[in-house]
Amino acid sequence: MAADEPLRAQIAALMHAGSVRRRTAAALLEAEFRRREEVLRQTFRRYVSPRVADKILEDPQLRDTLLSTADVRAHAVVLFADLRGFTSISEKLDPDQVVPLLNEFFSLLTEITFRHEGTVFHMAGDCLMLGFGVPLEQPDSPQRAVRAAQEMLAGFAALAQSWKGRYQIDAGLGIGISEGDVIAGNIGSSSYMNYTIIGDAVNIAARLCQRARAGEMLLSSTVKDSLDAHGMDIGATPLPSLQLRGRSHPIDIFCVPLQTRVQLSAGPIAA
Repeated sequence: MAADEPLRAQIAALMHAGSVRRRTAAALLEAEFRRREEVLRQTFRRYVSPRVADKILEDPQLRDTLLSTADVRAHAVVLFADLRGFTSISEKLDPDQVVPLLNEFFSLLTEITFRHEGTVFHMAGDCLMLGFGVPLEQPDSPQRAVRAAQEMLAGFAALAQSWKGRYQIDAGLGIGISEGDVIAGNIGSSSYMNYTIIGDAVNIAARLCQRARAGEMLLSSTVKDSLDAHGMDIGATPLPSLQLRGRSHPIDIFCVPLQTRVQLSAGPIAA
């Protein structure tokens, strides 16, 4: 019996060591999982508001879809915002002065975007592309987009005045908004992917943004119809129809100048 004691002790020690290893492995696995979860959270928060990022992470199917190469069809409102006068600014100022100005510009617009739970899909040069209703469905996405746009125009007007005082430069902001079906997905190559949206609504919003003058928001008829259906009057005035290259028929468009204020009391933004 005494001869079995060393063997029993060795078995007990091995079992204890195995238990310790399993607990250690589980702890390391949990720590790695939490680390990756935080990386995902920080990644999503570069494009969407913290609230929307949390919603995405709470939905495993949606999270996996965004991280895969699968395409998703969605009904969305697309907003393009473009800085007017950037060429002149770049000519007058040194590059080390221009970069901080662009950071101010994009910071202002993205903060407003996140307040209205929009998604930043593209940021380049002096232009920003945003989406509302994608990747999360938002029944009030047209109202969100328009309210965000009006805040951007008003906020940038103040920023432009600051730039005028600091650098004696003139700048403006033009915005184009359209609504329709889009395809959202990770597009690119095996070495570089970009989560973005494509579709007719994207093309129309981009063209409207190009046509908008400083201080203007141009809307497609699809956005105007959605606002009318929800009883939201923003004082939009019709403009001559716009003929887009490759389309057989022109599209109806509407203009909301900076001086026209959105009635923010038109109803609460849905959660």
